[in-house]
Amino acid sequence: MIHARSSFWWFLVALIALLAVKLAATAQTQPNIVFMLSDDQAWDGLSVPMHPELDASYNPKLHTPNTQRLAEQGMRFSAAYAPAPVCAPTRISLMTGRSAAAVKWTKAGPSLRASANPKLLPPQNIRNISSDSTTVAELLQDAGYTTAHFGKWHIDGGGPESHGFDVSDGNIGNEASSKFIDPNPVDLFGMAERAEQFMHQASEAGKPFYVQLSWLALHSPENALKSSVQKYQDANFGSERQIYRAALTHDMDTAVGRVMDAVDRLGLADNTYIIFMSDNGGTGGNNTERRNRKRRSNDTPRLAGGKGSLWEGGVRVPLIVRGPGIQPNTWSQTRVVGYDLYPTFLDWAGQPNLLKTTADPTEGGSLTGILSGRADTVRRPRDEMVFHFPHYQTNDGPHSSIYLDQYKLIRFDETDRVVLFDIEADPLEQNDLAQDKRSTVRKLERKLDAYLNDIDAQRVQPNPDYDPDKPTESSNRKRR
Repeated sequence: MIHARSSFWWFLVALIALLAVKLAATAQTQPNIVFMLSDDQAWDGLSVPMHPELDASYNPKLHTPNTQRLAEQGMRFSAAYAPAPVCAPTRISLMTGRSAAAVKWTKAGPSLRASANPKLLPPQNIRNISSDSTTVAELLQDAGYTTAHFGKWHIDGGGPESHGFDVSDGNIGNEASSKFIDPNPVDLFGMAERAEQFMHQASEAGKPFYVQLSWLALHSPENALKSSVQKYQDANFGSERQIYRAALTHDMDTAVGRVMDAVDRLGLADNTYIIFMSDNGGTGGNNTERRNRKRRSNDTPRLAGGKGSLWEGGVRVPLIVRGPGIQPNTWSQTRVVGYDLYPTFLDWAGQPNLLKTTADPTEGGSLTGILSGRADTVRRPRDEMVFHFPHYQTNDGPHSSIYLDQYKLIRFDETDRVVLFDIEADPLEQNDLAQDKRSTVRKLERKLDAYLNDIDAQRVQPNPDYDPDKPTESSNRKRR
């Protein structure tokens, strides 16, 4: 009897050890994920074309060879959208897999109050990620990943380590960018170095990892490397501001290259996805009456609008993905949005069922079918894609937009004006179809209102103290 009991325990120990080995092997087969998020980078803010046929999708006077290399090694998305036209709402959307309107955070900075004399009163957002939110980092931890966040967090809530990240730079925002100058402009190279150290440690431990590098660029462009500034001064790139932004873009591209090289150097390239995306469109585009006359110095037309607006220039952004099973130098014209990454990451981790454990369902759909070439559509809970910006930041005032099939509609709250575009054929938004396709306008407005009602979106309200004879205070003094 004693011998039998001893044999049983030895068998049990051996079985546990075998299961541990199998679990470790399984964990190591899960792919690593490196997500790089730039700040205020326009669709044409790289030297990498984002559309195979449109010169408006890149800037040939820039020099970003590393993002070009990433694109040549992976897939670029020609119709990729940030979840919001400003940064913090995009960041919380990426973390939660839901639209900015659904999480009730649609403005980065404070909203105008009645004393500023707006015609409509915008909602006042809490601007603090809730402890009840289930972030993608938390779910990846549940799937066995070790996680890190470097750079700009900007959604408070105690910082990244209170929301699923094992390692982070803390609860920092735009203010951190000014602290880092040449030879480490806006901490670009420091972040790349910390990311390599984290990836090395995770690899040594046999753990799959998720690392998000939320670059502080393009904030504090005056902190760019002096050599980069000189490069664009010599090239007569444009105004002083344009030269500094181009120089910092160049420096960020160098940091992107360092991260890519680290993945290769550590022998992780065959099992690591690398994603590059921007949090919203570029700055500018404030005057909508002149939106389609804005051109680069080489006379190439640009997307309409910019940061803080729902014209394409405010929300259409670069998106490039490299990794296992993705054919090099490929393109997708499928419309995708930032919160699609939430289910995509869980699919890659082999744990799509973790989506069922969240209190609020994701609004996104996995991109794995597109990236593998098995599909050309994204399956989301809704066919339409809605953006809601009930705030004053540009001359557009509060407005919302909806995409369905080939159409895009924008509705402006102050005037009830609507514009309609065949956005697939007319991404520069030059041909308003609203008068010719009134039935389409009515259909899209009904769907827009239905969505906003279903998620209980915050709306503008009439300002009872509005005085049309007085100016409205600008909300752009602290644009973020």
